[in-house]
Amino acid sequence: MLDAFSRAVVSADSKTACIGGEELQSLKTFIADGNKRLDAVNVIASNASCIVSDAVAGMICENQGLIQAGGNCYPNRRMAACLRDGEIVLRYITYAVLSGDASVLEDRCLNGLKETYTALGVPLQSTGRAVGIMKASSLAHINGNNSEAAGGSRYKKNEMIDGDCSAITSEAASYFDRVISALS
Repeated sequence: MLDAFSRAVVSADSKTACIGGEELQSLKTFIADGNKRLDAVNVIASNASCIVSDAVAGMICENQGLIQAGGNCYPNRRMAACLRDGEIVLRYITYAVLSGDASVLEDRCLNGLKETYTALGVPLQSTGRAVGIMKASSLAHINGNNSEAAGGSRYKKNEMIDGDCSAITSEAASYFDRVISALS
């Protein structure tokens, strides 16, 4: 796993040069956005169970066959496995957001995920849809667009640093897109 600093060192080392120019500016930006990055990770982690359970519920609403006998979320142990896997994926996405690098997500989560799910008979399209719902919910939390009306009794508002969160949002979205891509 590489973070932004390790990646800059490896890059400079491969060129047998000192860190400077574009790499140094990239690290300065990474540090300047550090609080927003931490807030984004915190808001996702604080709402993880809600994000995952809503995503799985949304996936099931779109495909009722998943909870009927023979479906992939039937019986309860399969539903529990689905929720567990959703939380694992979300956790690795937060690791990637925190480090500013997707290598931990690729190495520990996505490497072989499609093949494993195919072997287990997990419907990849439904799984991708659940990740898409998790993406929308997580990005709404990062941007502060979540509302009590949308969340109901499970609504939890986390304060975010004021300012533009578009770079962090875009980065987080790319990690969710990597997961969806790995499943297709």
